[in-house]
Amino acid sequence: MRQVPALTLALAAPGLAVLALFFLLPLGVVVAEAFRGDAFARFLANRELVASLLNSLLLGIEAAAVALVIGIAVALHLARLPPGRRALIQVVIALPLTFSGLIIAYGFILVLGRAGFVTMLLAKLGADPAAVASVLFSHWGLVLAYTYYLTPRVILMLVPVFANFDERQLQAAESMGASRLRALADVMVPQIAPTVIAAFALVAAVAIGAYGTALALVGTQINILPLRLYSMVADSGADFPLAAAVSVILLAVCSLLMAAAEIAAARSEARHAQH
Repeated sequence: MRQVPALTLALAAPGLAVLALFFLLPLGVVVAEAFRGDAFARFLANRELVASLLNSLLLGIEAAAVALVIGIAVALHLARLPPGRRALIQVVIALPLTFSGLIIAYGFILVLGRAGFVTMLLAKLGADPAAVASVLFSHWGLVLAYTYYLTPRVILMLVPVFANFDERQLQAAESMGASRLRALADVMVPQIAPTVIAAFALVAAVAIGAYGTALALVGTQINILPLRLYSMVADSGADFPLAAAVSVILLAVCSLLMAAAEIAAARSEARHAQH
């Protein structure tokens, strides 16, 4: 068996210590707390908590689907630009990734809130400002806000795939009698599908577990699992075993989503390799 050099272990030791102290140890404590007593049974018996899980899944899937559609369109356009211009635009697109959820929520409030400038412009055209603002502070407002900061992730993942795709493959398929649509379906889609699936799973997992933007926009008016967990942790008399169980369930859902995407992407790559 190959031995790891002592220098490598010494260099890795600080990182391993930080990983153990700030990730593995807290995770172990939370998991141990979750399995103490009947926390999971009480979660399943609580209709509001189960509903919050389903609402989180729905919100994550909707926001990820919208971000994926927009991201694919933008990535296709960027892939056709010269590398220098593409890199510059990608820097601008990536800016939302540097903002916290609270900043994003505040920005949407300034734009579409009750006194937002877009709301005021629509009011001059006869729209009801309260009705316009109510959309922002609702489920669909969260979908809009989540899409804003999920789309850059999709774009940055897909641009390299589209930029490196050799369009001569499509021309060859068409020269052999395939229609443009059939060429795209048989040649391009199998090559980009693994990355598309991974991008969807990643942004869906981010949306399912996010709470900062939701907390700033809707408070606790919408029943989603991250906000319920926040309320449990913030409450001084919280039921910590139940809060730990909710944490484990949220972690498991996001992890299973990512794992399913990896399996689907691997199978897609395998089928493409066979053909």
